[in-house]
Amino acid sequence: MSMSEQERYVLLDQYEEQARARGYRAIAGVDEAGRGPLAGPVAAAAVILDPLRPILGLNDSKKLSASKREHLYDQIRDQALALAVVLVDAAEIDRINILQATKQAMRQAISGLAIQPDLLLIDAVALDQVPGEVWPIIKGDAKSNSIAAASILAKVTRDRLMQTFDSQYPDYGFARHKGYGTAQHYAAIRQFGLTPIHRLSFLKNLSDHAGT
Repeated sequence: MSMSEQERYVLLDQYEEQARARGYRAIAGVDEAGRGPLAGPVAAAAVILDPLRPILGLNDSKKLSASKREHLYDQIRDQALALAVVLVDAAEIDRINILQATKQAMRQAISGLAIQPDLLLIDAVALDQVPGEVWPIIKGDAKSNSIAAASILAKVTRDRLMQTFDSQYPDYGFARHKGYGTAQHYAAIRQFGLTPIHRLSFLKNLSDHAGT
């Protein structure tokens, strides 16, 4: 039998419940989207959910359909106590590397919250130079409602931007693969070359991919 949305919400609220029992009040979930693609930015989101207004259906954004993510994105934006989403572009990723770019985006998202968090639940990343305590949780987007909400905000924001890039660079199929290294994407790079949104550090051996 599949788990109901109510049952999943309770299951994914265990870290938040534990934190509230310890006296934390402003609990922010933090996650990213787009660490792996060959093109486009990495996105990070931070969100403080309202425990009095539970949002059912939260889960790892990759496990949700696009339509479900869009619905939850609107609900999170409507009901969250505070949220922020930050994008770090391909040029900055090339300059400082993807891990540092991800951490930079996360820190900026946290600093953009209208409420200062006293606890950060972060998907896998042990982040420093941030306010409050940090609980890094492996696969946290499937274990915490707050991190799941952040993963949805980050992914929907990034996916929407990749749709825009698809209009700017229609030969690459960004709307379909969102910048990931699919066979279609590599074929487009070989045929048309690189765009300003490609991550050169992810395509070091350009002779293999772009025919240069």
